[in-house]
Amino acid sequence: MSFASRRCVMRGRMLVFLLVALRILWQDFLMKQVLENCRLYGIVDMGYTEPEQVVARTHALIDGGVRIIQLRAKGKALPLVKAWAVDMQAICRERGAIFVLNDYPEMAAEIGADAVHVGQDGGSLADVRKIVGAGVLVGRSTHSLEQAIQAKLEGADYIGFGPLYPTGTKPGRPSIGLSDIAAAQEAAGDMPLFCIGGINGTTLPQVIQAGARRVVIVSWLLQQADIALTAKAVIAELERA
Repeated sequence: MSFASRRCVMRGRMLVFLLVALRILWQDFLMKQVLENCRLYGIVDMGYTEPEQVVARTHALIDGGVRIIQLRAKGKALPLVKAWAVDMQAICRERGAIFVLNDYPEMAAEIGADAVHVGQDGGSLADVRKIVGAGVLVGRSTHSLEQAIQAKLEGADYIGFGPLYPTGTKPGRPSIGLSDIAAAQEAAGDMPLFCIGGINGTTLPQVIQAGARRVVIVSWLLQQADIALTAKAVIAELERA
């Protein structure tokens, strides 16, 4: 190959590299915008969802205006979790929502998930980021003001804060109440904080009054006859606050 041909090939490779890098930066920017604007975070929890409902419920949440959707599949076989995650990731990507995989950074990296969510026992966020790579959002569950502050210092892209009330989604975990919501919001600054745990149509006004701007609703929302309509109503109430 002549020198001119080799230089042409090198330029072509550099162009491809730059285009890929720009695409990653653009996708990261778009995801951060979706995250910042999100008021209601949805979870397809397999404790409340039959396998044949995964696709329909993902669409229903998006129809209702939810733009961040997590798959939570505690205790399920990993091949099943992966299959559900692949389906949900494809739907979310097609419809402009962020897909979050709960608990499995390695699987998140393998399937190209938009985000991964880890608990307090999920290791350091630095280690999680090494696994999932650049451009993947990382969220952290927190159960106190101190943990919320630590997650901010670790560089979490967002945090869950709760459970505010006792909840069947997290059996046995003590609720933390509403008193620290305002302080946690202030400590979080521009990092999105989503209150979670026992939030439903009855408790939502109390949570908003305590200072919440964003919430996660799981079992109550999934058990509604019209998930999309209910999600729209919740988002409207949050936006009026």
